Amino acid sequence: MELKKDLKVIDVFSIATGAMISSGIFILPGIAFARVGPAVFLSYLLAGVLALAGAFSIAELSSAMPKAGGDYFFITRSLGPAFGTVSGLLSWFALSLKTAFAIIGISEILYVFWGWNLIFSALLMTAIFLIINILGVKESAKFEVIIVMSLLAIILFYLFKGFPNVEIIKFQDFAPRGLNSIFTTAGFVFVAYGGLLKIASIAEEIDSPKRTIPLGLFSSLFVVTILYSLITIITVGTVEPGTLRNSITPIADSASVFLGKPGVILLTIAALLAFISTGNAGIMAASRYPFALSRDKLLPEFISRVNRRSKTPIVSILITGLLISLSFLLQLDILVKTASTVVILTYILSQASIIILRESKLANYRPSYRAPLYPWIQIISIVLFLLLIVDMGLLVILISSGLILSGTIFYLLYGRKKYNQEYALLDFIGRILNRKFVSDNLNSELKQILSERDDIEFDRFDHLVNDAVYQDLDGCLNRTELFQKIADSLSKRMNIPADKLFQLLENREAESSTAITDFIAVPHIIVEGKNLFEMVIVRCKKGVWFSDEHPAVKAIFVLAGSDDERNFHLKALSAIAQISMRTDFQKLWMLAGNTNELRDIIHLAERHRH
Repeated sequence: MELKKDLKVIDVFSIATGAMISSGIFILPGIAFARVGPAVFLSYLLAGVLALAGAFSIAELSSAMPKAGGDYFFITRSLGPAFGTVSGLLSWFALSLKTAFAIIGISEILYVFWGWNLIFSALLMTAIFLIINILGVKESAKFEVIIVMSLLAIILFYLFKGFPNVEIIKFQDFAPRGLNSIFTTAGFVFVAYGGLLKIASIAEEIDSPKRTIPLGLFSSLFVVTILYSLITIITVGTVEPGTLRNSITPIADSASVFLGKPGVILLTIAALLAFISTGNAGIMAASRYPFALSRDKLLPEFISRVNRRSKTPIVSILITGLLISLSFLLQLDILVKTASTVVILTYILSQASIIILRESKLANYRPSYRAPLYPWIQIISIVLFLLLIVDMGLLVILISSGLILSGTIFYLLYGRKKYNQEYALLDFIGRILNRKFVSDNLNSELKQILSERDDIEFDRFDHLVNDAVYQDLDGCLNRTELFQKIADSLSKRMNIPADKLFQLLENREAESSTAITDFIAVPHIIVEGKNLFEMVIVRCKKGVWFSDEHPAVKAIFVLAGSDDERNFHLKALSAIAQISMRTDFQKLWMLAGNTNELRDIIHLAERHRH
């Protein structure tokens, strides 16, 4: 069963923002300050810049393949099921840890104010978020928008009141542990930007994803990076270093300096809202990973069951809640580092996916947004991400390696026997070795995804394209030779003598050239009979000579119909004109590997459908 497409730009912005503004800023700054000193705001800024490199890839991949499971789906279709299984389980684990981190924050607040038991309140909040998510993604998103907008209002008030109270002298010992500590701390706080992965994981439930995903994603990252940097500047500039170094409530401590007790209460409310938004969005996003793995048969199939009324993956949501509950047993520092490392690993695989998908030249890999400066951003960010992981320390690397090994073993014992999809890496290797290792199954799957993304509903012209005669020619031809080939093909279909069809084509060309441009021609004729309409589609790589003005036409669409089909004849001409006017039509036409890819170019083209 398909998931419901209900999420708009404001929902995407709120889910990403709510997923990022939480423990990453309301708990981490004090711990991060102890590692780097007053330069902590640069660590947040640097982490945001690195996250931007990941966001470029996530936006491109999500706009090309808006499916549940996000980065898992991209990586599986590009690098293969082994990488995909490991990535999917790691992303599920990372987002669940980040969600647990936020819920622990809620529990801390409830303990400070009302003395609630930490584990009991954490389990209670987890149960509440599970219920909200089971009720429906639209309801969950509405809840998220309200929470995030309230949170942003409080943060803006904090910034407005805080800047006049910043003491520059507190930045004097800027980076006491050296400039390298700025970079290593950027890796530590990188988990604060893990919310970007949540958009990829819920891409299937986003309305108009090719516009909504990039817009919501980049606006959220820009806002959050600026807010993180400004908040940490105010915190460092208003709190005594000794206090900040040992604080797990750094923003509230800062507010107490210039707003007094009301400020502490206000910022505590903001922290609570932030933790609630992350907890809610975290379960929404994390639960889509086991759902996607199960739908590909890499996990037991019952996990992909969808509630008929709410259209939510109920089993996947429940097992995600169980993982989050178990995460409460981990130590805070290890929880943060492990989650950050897993998020970084996922970004590395996403960057590699971009490279493989682009270099495999898949005809139906058509993102509506393309990451800039390819492939330099991908290569440089992979190197930087690897350096961040090295700086995390041996224990975290061992834990992450253990998770990767566990995922690999699980795939070898279970998923390898179940998975039968193709992936782009095989096509890429085949191109290098000049051999074909895959069929057109991956292109067919991508075509189906694009049809869903663009809400394409086939009309009569699409069916005509599907049933058309295709001729893919290598050598040079003149117009007469081409018309003879076309007449022979149509004769068998229309039960009309080939010489008669040939003469009709020649007569039509004598009236006026049917070559519209140097690249495309549309010969069209009226034949005797009733309810007759056929099309022949020709690609001639070296070109067909139509006239001295059009000596090398490479795309020829031939229409032949009876007089009673004149109205559809005009609609078909209009459809061909719209398709051929696409800026990338000529490039796609010449790069197509076979007639199936030629057909897909026409089917997936943007045009007015009747």
